[in-house]
Amino acid sequence: MKTVLSSKGQVVLPVPVRRKLGLETGATLDVSTGDDCIILRLERPCKKASKISVSAITGLPVLRLDETPQLTGAQVKELMKEFP
Repeated sequence: MKTVLSSKGQVVLPVPVRRKLGLETGATLDVSTGDDCIILRLERPCKKASKISVSAITGLPVLRLDETPQLTGAQVKELMKEFP
């Protein structure tokens, strides 16, 4: 794919590239150069911090991510059916 540099030094990223990378308005790109090339790297937000807490039900330590929904006992049983 090709694109053209505007008089303001702007470049339009083709739609297939934006879709493939999930780029939306306001996305931040890190720009660097190499031998005869321009390198654009998408800066993704940091992953949410995880924390270890103690389950109120079992008393065992569990790893949780912020805003991670908790599974019910029925959901866990359903998932465990797939294991021998």
